[in-house]
Amino acid sequence: MRRTKEDAHNTREDILNAAVTIFSEKGVGASTLEEIAQKANVTRGAIYWHFKNKAEIFDALHERMHRPIVEMLIEDIEKDHPEPIQQLRDMCVRLLMNIEEDAMKRQAMMLFIIKTNYSGDMAIYKENYLAKKEEGKKLFRRYFEKAQKAGKLSKDSNPELLTEAISCYMKGVLHEYLINPEGFNMKKKAPQLIELFLNNIGLNEGN
Repeated sequence: MRRTKEDAHNTREDILNAAVTIFSEKGVGASTLEEIAQKANVTRGAIYWHFKNKAEIFDALHERMHRPIVEMLIEDIEKDHPEPIQQLRDMCVRLLMNIEEDAMKRQAMMLFIIKTNYSGDMAIYKENYLAKKEEGKKLFRRYFEKAQKAGKLSKDSNPELLTEAISCYMKGVLHEYLINPEGFNMKKKAPQLIELFLNNIGLNEGN
């Protein structure tokens, strides 16, 4: 029976979903394509139809998580918002809640943030990981630049440093949540934590 594009897409997604689970349980280095195939209920040939090796699967997983975030940021930053810092606050909360509400994204985030240290055998993935991270940071920086241009952020503020700070802060919040999701009420804490961070970052008086 002829496979449709939808069938191929679904098979690829099944493979990626299985890979997240296997990589998380065993680590990328110790995982095999056979294990991924069994978990996805597909043949090894089906995997090779979509991916050359584990490296391609790992990169595809990262791209699947990263690209929607980038597209979301690009769409949001292009909007004409009167309060760019409020816009950033809302986006940060949205991103955190998106991880809390999507079990597959949460598992992928756990893999990338906690279970992969990008050293040793995983060093080959580091350059791509850092490139994607830098792409995201450039988009976050645009919020601060937009706020500064609109007079909502002090001219003495450093958008690049603020971007680095919020990147570290968001990663810290995610780490705390991922290691104990049952004990970390993201719905309640995400707005409070982001508000706390953004309240005193060099806003002009009256903003």
